[in-house]
Amino acid sequence: MQFKDILGLENIKAHLIKSADQGRIPHAQLFVGAEGSGTLAMAIAYAQYILCNNKNSENTGENEACNLKCNHLSHPDLHFAFPVATTDKVKKAPISNYFLKEWRAFVTENPYANLYQWMQFLDVEKKQGNIGKDEALEITKKLSLKSFEGGYKIMIIWMAEKMNISAANKLLKLIEEPPEKTLLLLIAEDEEQIIKTILSRCQVLHFPKVSEENIINHLIEKKQIEVNLATKIAHQANGNWNLALHLVNHNEDESVFETWFITWIRAAFRAKGNASVVEELINWSNEIAKTGRETQKQFLQYCLHFFRQALLLNYKADKLVYLETKSPKFQLKNFAPFVHGGNIMAINDTLNEAIYHIERNGNAKIILLDISIKLTRLLHTKE
Repeated sequence: MQFKDILGLENIKAHLIKSADQGRIPHAQLFVGAEGSGTLAMAIAYAQYILCNNKNSENTGENEACNLKCNHLSHPDLHFAFPVATTDKVKKAPISNYFLKEWRAFVTENPYANLYQWMQFLDVEKKQGNIGKDEALEITKKLSLKSFEGGYKIMIIWMAEKMNISAANKLLKLIEEPPEKTLLLLIAEDEEQIIKTILSRCQVLHFPKVSEENIINHLIEKKQIEVNLATKIAHQANGNWNLALHLVNHNEDESVFETWFITWIRAAFRAKGNASVVEELINWSNEIAKTGRETQKQFLQYCLHFFRQALLLNYKADKLVYLETKSPKFQLKNFAPFVHGGNIMAINDTLNEAIYHIERNGNAKIILLDISIKLTRLLHTKE
């Protein structure tokens, strides 16, 4: 992965290249950006630039062999840590080392992909990936050894907010006082979930979303998408290249989420003052609870997004509305009047609280039924 392969972010590229060329490389850095913004891709490109002593051309002469190893994510001084879970292959104490083959295939296919897709790739989407104390010990062990090629040792920790407290505490000393020529690159979507003691030890770099123009151009040039469709996809993607790829490839997950959402909204709307409909909400909650926790969280995030789009449409911010429902019997414009300033904050808080409790292994049936009952009241709240 090289800088030229990354969509946009020219200012960040320039900053990282300048810091490397001048030898001013902070030993612990945190790249923060929303899904699809290119944080992992940028970290890999930055690591490759440093390890291979690249210059602006990035791949010339004696650096060719080094770049080839980095392109295959197999450079001996480039290490990765990422959320994992037990699988049929790894029954206990999972660490990233056991999944490197899968990881290389996953990142090579799409370095903009999200955690949910990674769990799907491992066929454990019903589990929650995390970075535990065994991983922290492995990271410390790897970085305590001398580099194979005499230069930097680089550790990229993807989704660093998934480190549990035990792992984070074990890494504190390493992050504060790493061995010479050691670079830790932490990647996160939500820096607020990272403990303050680690956050304070890292130089933080915030990534903007990918511009609509960059997405359009890339879709036209690399995916041979015609201009009008590329523009529509870029608008819907809202700066998320991973979502743009999802829309291009017609992944069916979002259609399932839309079906679940419509069923839920219709039942919740009818349930006020109608006890018989509550049973529909119970059945709905039980069905969604059968899916994995990562799926449940993805669905609740989808619901948040749907409500926000409805709010924007209700307040005539049509240019910011890009959600299009696939069901002809459920139109966003008809739903929008029920989402307004009088209930959006409560809806937002309710869904975020549900995500919080699901992440912490709460009973999904109870959590989903609770938000369903709350929604019956919130949808009827007057502005």
